[in-house]
Amino acid sequence: MKLSLTLRHVFVLVVCAFALLPIVFVVSAAINPLGTLASTELLPKGASLGNFGDLFASDTYPFARWFLNSVFIALASSFASLLLSMLAAYAFSRMRFAGRRTGLLALLLIQMFPQFLAIVTIFIIFTKVTEMYPAFGFNTVWGLLLLYLGGALGVNTWLMKGFLDTVPKELDEAATVDGASHAQIFWRVIMPLVTPILAVTALLAFIGTMSEFIMANVFLRDPESKTLAVGMYGMIAGDQRNANFGMFAAATLLTAVPTVGVFLWLQKYIVSGLTAGAVKG
Repeated sequence: MKLSLTLRHVFVLVVCAFALLPIVFVVSAAINPLGTLASTELLPKGASLGNFGDLFASDTYPFARWFLNSVFIALASSFASLLLSMLAAYAFSRMRFAGRRTGLLALLLIQMFPQFLAIVTIFIIFTKVTEMYPAFGFNTVWGLLLLYLGGALGVNTWLMKGFLDTVPKELDEAATVDGASHAQIFWRVIMPLVTPILAVTALLAFIGTMSEFIMANVFLRDPESKTLAVGMYGMIAGDQRNANFGMFAAATLLTAVPTVGVFLWLQKYIVSGLTAGAVKG
């Protein structure tokens, strides 16, 4: 019995060490005063915030601009896709209309294929968009935002539709008897009940947008319009990997701040959603 308990503790310690080692390494590289990959150690000799200062003072790598671009795109994309997906999910869950089943199956089938498989088609479309509406074309935050909205709509709709199906329809009928319209039912009855799934979907959308690289790398070429994923990749591309590793590690730590902040903000809703789901089961 004691041997089994000891092995469990050892296993837990090994798993914790495996999970914490990369974080400790990044923190060590960020505070390493030498700021190079070759000089990075798990326990650096000395500590300094010079890499953070160099990161914000660099003219070659406008990190502050990348940070603002990423946060703005992630917040705007999450909010807009959440609203559109919720409206679509409400229609599929509560209303009966021609093409409903076909539309649901189409959304499901489309999600089976990664978005980057359509990169050639999307590139051609946005080439025309750039010619007619430059503000929504290549090298613009608004163009990338539109692209993200289209990609997230399908999976979010399916996720929310499944949650809406668990909400009793008798609530809608009671509100209808009281004279409520579809809009009033949606905003005043349904929305307060589905806050947990909204929080989970918003968090997933935010994290996915903050870390997205492939589409942003294709669309953004101007240094001032890049997101964190694309800009930070350029910091360690080619011969710059050794020299800029300290700044890259510092940027990695700062990049985690918005995601952690959003998670802490939505934590109570996520926990309540998990608890409600457990009670329903």
